Amino acid sequence: MASDNSNIKAFQESAAGEKIAFTKDASHPGRFVFTMPQPPTFTNVEDERRHLKQRLVAAYRVFSKLGLDEGIAGHLTCRDPEYPELFWVNPFGKSFSCITAKDLLLVDHSGNVVKGHSPLNAAAFVIHSKIHAARPDAVAACHSHSLHGKAFSSLAKPILPITQDACMFYNDHALFPGFNGVVADEAEGERMAETLAGHKALILQNHGLLTVGGSVDEAAFWFIALDRSCQAQLLAEAAGTPICISDEVARDSHRTVGSAISGWFNFQPYYERTIREQPDILDVDEEDGKLVL
Repeated sequence: MASDNSNIKAFQESAAGEKIAFTKDASHPGRFVFTMPQPPTFTNVEDERRHLKQRLVAAYRVFSKLGLDEGIAGHLTCRDPEYPELFWVNPFGKSFSCITAKDLLLVDHSGNVVKGHSPLNAAAFVIHSKIHAARPDAVAACHSHSLHGKAFSSLAKPILPITQDACMFYNDHALFPGFNGVVADEAEGERMAETLAGHKALILQNHGLLTVGGSVDEAAFWFIALDRSCQAQLLAEAAGTPICISDEVARDSHRTVGSAISGWFNFQPYYERTIREQPDILDVDEEDGKLVL
C-alpha cells in the first residue's frame, strides 16, 4: 500500500543570512516547511581559507571526541579555495585531538607537500588526491577506521533504510569490494574514486568508511551519521530482522535529511560544543588565511 506523504516535513534552503523558521506550506495544507540557515559566504579568499582550516581542525577534534579516530590511521581533507588542485590534510602521526591550523599540510595531486614540514601519510595522498581530482564538487573528504564502520565493512553489504537517519544514504553510497592491504597504490585510489562516483559515501570492505561533502561540516557529519547507521544496523540485525522503510518514503526522506544543507546544519551542534570545550580551535589568525606559493 502506498504511503501518504502529504504531511512529511521538508527542509527549504533559505537565502543567505536568513534565520531558522518553521512555517506552514501555503501550497500544501497540513504540510510544514523548515527554512534552514545557509553556510557563510566570503568576499575574499583569505577569509574563506581561514574558515575552512578552522572547520577542518574542529572536525579533527570532533572525531577524536567521538572516538572515530584510531592511532595513526585516518585523514580528513579540504580543497583550497584559491588553488582547487591543492588540498589541506593532517600531518602523519599527530593525534586528531591536538591538531591546529598551523599543523595542516598543503598537498598537490602529485603528492608534493607545498606548505608544511611534517610527514605526509601516503594513504592520505593516494586516496584523497584521487577523490578530489574525480569530484570537483567535493570540498572535503573524511576517512577513518571507526569501530562500527570497520566492523560493518567486513560484512560487504550496504546500509539499509531501517531508520530515518539511514535514509541519508539511501541510494547515495557504494561498496568498495575486496581488501588489498594498506592503500599505497595510486591505482587503488583511482578505483575508490570510480566506485564512489557521485555518491556521498563509500564503505571500504574490511577497511572502514569514507564520506565527501560540499563543505567540511557536511563531509564530517556524513561520516558521523554513517558510522552510527552502521552501529544501528549491526544492533538491529543482531536482535532480529529489521523492517526496512519503503522505497517511496526512504527516497522522500533522503531528499530532506540527505541534502547538503542538512549535512552542513547537522554538524553545527558538534562545532558549537567543541569550540566551547576547546576554544583554541578559534586561534586562526590572518597568516593562516594567506598563501604564497
